[in-house]
Amino acid sequence: MAEPLVKVKVHDAVGTIILNRPEKRNALCRAMLEEIRQAFRDLHGERRVRAVILTGAGSAFCAGMDLAEMLDTTKQENAMQVWHEDAVLFRDLLLETMLRFPKPIIAAVNGPALAGGAGLMLASDIVVAADSATFGLPEPRRGLVAGIVSPLLTFRLGAGHAARLLLTGEVIDAAEAHRLGLFHELTAADNTWVRAAEIVNQCAQCAPEALQLTKRMLNETIGEHLVTLLTAGAACSATARTTEAAEEGLAAFVEKREPVWP
Repeated sequence: MAEPLVKVKVHDAVGTIILNRPEKRNALCRAMLEEIRQAFRDLHGERRVRAVILTGAGSAFCAGMDLAEMLDTTKQENAMQVWHEDAVLFRDLLLETMLRFPKPIIAAVNGPALAGGAGLMLASDIVVAADSATFGLPEPRRGLVAGIVSPLLTFRLGAGHAARLLLTGEVIDAAEAHRLGLFHELTAADNTWVRAAEIVNQCAQCAPEALQLTKRMLNETIGEHLVTLLTAGAACSATARTTEAAEEGLAAFVEKREPVWP
């Protein structure tokens, strides 16, 4: 039997969601996005789970979307409809499933958190990262736009630093991500889950209702424009995937070469 794309474990007050495509650096295919959403639903109903850790199997947290699957979509007659559905699926995962999840989410970033993987991290409340982890939004280098992740990056970081990362496509190391405040704590790679579990236990000392209301205050009051911005970003992301630049960028990635821009 094939391994599940997402594993869910419960230990005392700790619920853990593990992205489980290590051979693909946990790249997000459509089926995996659906499984992540279901995993959060399952842990939502687990009364003993007081907070959730999101991490990756193998040496990566998440390298982003499955670009091979994305390239295959460009060959379909209904590609534009699929792009729209994909963008809405990812937006809803970040917004409806994660930002509105009533329990704290701790990202245990055990390796690269790139593109869509950066989005999963940014939709988490607290980030513990390996000192060997990296962070970046390299979409423009593939002819794409990080439309859905951009509002979250700006919300967490501010417009100035967000512009630098978005417009250069630079991938930064753990020390720089920590300096900017993207990674809240750094630890050894084999200690990310353990440290995240310690934070879960701190959260478990708080009243669940108080934490739920605090998350609503942060993400729906202070971040009151996020819904509008994420929806606009989803439209921008879907549109970018229809361009010749995206087709060339995706083909170059799959063929392991540098893209040639028109």
